[in-house]
Amino acid sequence: MTGKALLAGLESASATELLESLYGKSGVTAARARYAALIAGLIDPQEFPPSDFPETAGEVRFFTAAGRTELAGNHTDHNRGKVLAASIQLDVVAAVAPRGDKRVLFRSSGFPDVSIDLTDLSLQKSEAGSTESLVRGIAHSFFERGVKVKGFTANAGSTVFAGSGLSSSAAVEVLFGKLFDNLYGGGKRSALEIAQIGQQAENDYFEKPSGLMDQAASASGGAVAIDFADVTAPAVQALPFNPEEAGYVLCVVNTRGSHVDLTSDYAAIPEEMRAVARFFGRSALCEITRDAVLSRAAELRKVTGDRALLRALHFFAENDRVDAMQRTLETLAAAADAKAQAMQRYLTLVNQSGDSSWELLQNSYPPHNTREQGISLALALTRDFLHGEGACRVHGGGFAGTIQAYIPQVHFAAYQERMDAVFGNAAVTALRIRSVGTAELVW
Repeated sequence: MTGKALLAGLESASATELLESLYGKSGVTAARARYAALIAGLIDPQEFPPSDFPETAGEVRFFTAAGRTELAGNHTDHNRGKVLAASIQLDVVAAVAPRGDKRVLFRSSGFPDVSIDLTDLSLQKSEAGSTESLVRGIAHSFFERGVKVKGFTANAGSTVFAGSGLSSSAAVEVLFGKLFDNLYGGGKRSALEIAQIGQQAENDYFEKPSGLMDQAASASGGAVAIDFADVTAPAVQALPFNPEEAGYVLCVVNTRGSHVDLTSDYAAIPEEMRAVARFFGRSALCEITRDAVLSRAAELRKVTGDRALLRALHFFAENDRVDAMQRTLETLAAAADAKAQAMQRYLTLVNQSGDSSWELLQNSYPPHNTREQGISLALALTRDFLHGEGACRVHGGGFAGTIQAYIPQVHFAAYQERMDAVFGNAAVTALRIRSVGTAELVW
């Protein structure tokens, strides 16, 4: 379809229905304007000179990749544990024109333009940590799968704000994966394979040792339970969940803490957990039991230290909690007369997850900077506000960044006002779980 045809179609009933499914009725107008601007920017010669973008007068396609929110399983995936996560309405979207050569031109508002020649798909050490490295690494994975990759021109924009704990980087990775798959790979890859391709590029080309949770949740769509016991083939199960139907707003609070100098703090969590596993001759905590750890607690204190032992105990408790929360969500979906009780049980488990991260995992503030405890403060203020209603927990990596909260709808405006007063304007972001992860959009 041409860019002009895509623009015209945005006013159609089918486009309206699509946008409602992604962003809710209240988000349709803003989404339509956002989509229109990206398409127009791609095909407008004033914005993109024809010499650089020769294909834009022809076929134009549109793609989305969702941000994600972690519902449970804080720091369990890297030790092959279990998580609950969900794709959300905040996303990366792109108007894309296929190219006949091997050049990729990627423009995203607020970021430097990316220009890559895919003739050489080998790892480039000089690109580590860059968007270029992700594009090249993902293209390499498709080439290894027998796909004759070519380039594309893309005009993109994101509402998954960086540093929000909502996985903006994973959304970009699965977006690129979906682009290459649909443009040149026949669209045959599952959401899980797209996620694995993104993770491999992040690990090898971007040089960041991440787990798979973020990419899997971003690619899959909806709420999902993921068991990483087999890292080559994680078990992903879709779950029904809509907090709005139970009367709650799911949201995150950005405490705006600095992520500078936190790399060692993040790295210490999986390493200390694995140190406990290695004590038993294993590589990850999923291979041992809580009882085995407790039976050797005195020895572990001497070998691994107390914090490693506490973090291992968090892992086991959090894994069990994921199972319990999954069962509760399944009950919530099926219950006719007991929805309120099921939701309350779920919220109790959310609070327990937050307690465990705060007390055992110890990722609510950086240990080297006790003056900055935004996450702990946000949790304390939220608990004070809720008076036993709703729930809150550490969200994502921790130490700085966001907390997650479930706020009764009738109190949400007041909650926003209170948290914004402490952490700055627009600190609170309401989330909507959406059923689409990464996809090509057709209207």
